[in-house]
Amino acid sequence: MEQQHAAQEPQPAEQVPQYKQCAHCKEQKLLAEFLRRTGRRSGKSSRRGACRACRKLRKQPAPSAGEEDSLDPDHSLSVSSHSREAAESGDTEPLHADTPPPKRRIRRPLPVPPPRPEGPSESILRPNREGILRMRGKTDKGRRWQQETDLETAVTLVREHAAVVVNRHIIRRIYTNRSFRNYILTRDQHTCHYCGEYGDTIDHLLPRAKGGHTTPVNCVCACNECNQSKADRNLEDFIVSEP
Repeated sequence: MEQQHAAQEPQPAEQVPQYKQCAHCKEQKLLAEFLRRTGRRSGKSSRRGACRACRKLRKQPAPSAGEEDSLDPDHSLSVSSHSREAAESGDTEPLHADTPPPKRRIRRPLPVPPPRPEGPSESILRPNREGILRMRGKTDKGRRWQQETDLETAVTLVREHAAVVVNRHIIRRIYTNRSFRNYILTRDQHTCHYCGEYGDTIDHLLPRAKGGHTTPVNCVCACNECNQSKADRNLEDFIVSEP
């Protein structure tokens, strides 16, 4: 009986290894090579953009000029020979370390907004007697929430396809935090809007610090480097600035 019972037990299914492309070395590595995102809104499979090896290299302090000279005994000879050759040829440009070329920023067309859901227009919105409107939505776990908002924000969210009008005093958010992130990354095919490389973060074209909102019209996919470089600058200022 014990042998029959053991034979009837289902065998555990083999787990298929998951891979992800590192945002720095551009290599496909196992998901275990990336640190988990620790944010409260991050999912179980959400990982950081850079692998463990690249993050370790970035944390190492760069050696100073004096340390580099002491580590390389032939450094002074190579510098003196180069300066002598440069003086003879008339080329006086200084030596530069081997650094990766800066990313080329591309002016891409703005993303196409999703189809507008059926419902009343934002023109019927009116604040209540207290001068506010109410906004409803759901969390990633399905719990309902409600908060107060102003008329200008409510009109912008409906106009930019992030909310729908319930009645004159209430709007409802269409996306949860997780579904909105998945929608933006899938729409942009995990391609950075600024440099065209792999991206797994969400960036606001008009920064939130300057009045931008989290809507499909104002958000694009971006790599970690471009997202941090742009910071709170406008799109035009970031594109025309030097990398």
